[in-house]
Amino acid sequence: MTDQNATTNEAGIPVESDAHSLTVGRDGPILLHDHYLIEKMAQFNRERVPERQPHAKGGGAFGTFEVTNDVSAYTKAAVFQPGVKTEVLVRFSTVAGERGSPDTWRDPRGFAVKFYTTEGNYDMVGNNTPVFFMRDPMKFQDFIRSQKRRADNNLRSNDMQWDFWTLSPESAHQVTWLMGDRGLPSSWRHMNGYSSHTYMWVNAEGKRFWVRYHFMTDQGSKFLTQEDGDALTGSDGDYHTRDLWNAIEDGDYPTWTLKMQIMPYEDAKDYRFNPFDLTKTISHKDYPLIEVGKMRLDKNPADYHTQIEQAAFEPSNMVPGIGPSPDKMLLGRMFSYADAHRYRIGANYNELPVNAPHATEKHSYSKDGHMRFSNPGDPVYAPNSKGGPAADVERYGEPAGWEADGEMVRAAYTLHAEDDDWGQPGTLVREVLDDAARDRLVSNTVGHLLDGVTEPVLQRAFDYWKNIDPDIGKRIEAGVREGQA
Repeated sequence: MTDQNATTNEAGIPVESDAHSLTVGRDGPILLHDHYLIEKMAQFNRERVPERQPHAKGGGAFGTFEVTNDVSAYTKAAVFQPGVKTEVLVRFSTVAGERGSPDTWRDPRGFAVKFYTTEGNYDMVGNNTPVFFMRDPMKFQDFIRSQKRRADNNLRSNDMQWDFWTLSPESAHQVTWLMGDRGLPSSWRHMNGYSSHTYMWVNAEGKRFWVRYHFMTDQGSKFLTQEDGDALTGSDGDYHTRDLWNAIEDGDYPTWTLKMQIMPYEDAKDYRFNPFDLTKTISHKDYPLIEVGKMRLDKNPADYHTQIEQAAFEPSNMVPGIGPSPDKMLLGRMFSYADAHRYRIGANYNELPVNAPHATEKHSYSKDGHMRFSNPGDPVYAPNSKGGPAADVERYGEPAGWEADGEMVRAAYTLHAEDDDWGQPGTLVREVLDDAARDRLVSNTVGHLLDGVTEPVLQRAFDYWKNIDPDIGKRIEAGVREGQA
């Protein structure tokens, strides 16, 4: 063996053995000062960081995003200027399951993109559906707990899920997506990704727009039937993870076309739906999709833990030319994601290579703490007269924002002309799904309700679906009653 390939401890010191601990004689007790044995045992005990609360199970890959259309009239963000090519990291995931859960449970899929731009990292953290279960972050923690495990028997419970959903009618649009074909994509390569939230874009002249992101799969949108998903859950719990890895290893690089819905700033005030309500879509007829660019994944991670498990995506990572909207869920996530990373990975999670910017240097006054290895040096405060970095107000101006006034209140959104909880999911059922898709929706929902959902939750579920569409609701009730007979 060459010296270059000799085992060392974490300090780089060569070790005496990979196989034998230090003992008193061959059969004596192990000695406490066998520092390499202690290091190996202690490191192993600390090998797992806490898994993500939602989105624990997932995988990802690296690639590039290239702008193919000129949208500079809408945003000054460098990443979206004509011809710009940017490195990206994408992570796909399920929401409810733990890190070891199967890939093929019926569940929304996370679709998170980190753009390593010339102006710092920009993160778009979305799902494979254009809406979500709620519109206010006050209910998010309760929602996630209802999808996880019971406190008494540590089992997941459809009864618990439907109890929450039927008492939260704003969930109807997302539940309709979930119980349909989108709830079980055939692979991560064959599903779309959406920002779901509305964001703000600002152009070089300071003009503002409201936008939503749509990453449309170029492989075609495909799904698994419930029967196929159940079979794969028992035979290959890592089916989606394996599919993405193998496709990239084989040179079959998946791509997505990014398209945007762009709404002039003033249109939001009297649009027929509230464009900042995460449970609503914005009509493509009113605001057609505009192509922006192409994303391609062509590189698998070299180390899953350091590059995927410790990857930290956060909606608060916005570059100049991109800002938040009044979407309450988005505003809540701008705190909660970064806070989760500080707890899960550590205060200095952005020091890790996968989270560090690629094309720009950090000039931050953050310092010290666990695992810090690149302190800024003096001066360590601002303002200062010692040559430290200073904010470039003239260049970057005020952060992207919107006008708001009024008293501080705890209240629902202001209703727009066509806002309600049942209208859009009803339109999805009647006008978007074909007969075969409606049949699968009914079958999927009946099977889910027959699996442990009790009264009075069951009756509320029937009423819930009848509010979405009377015919679908009747068919679901009939299917459940027949299954109970």
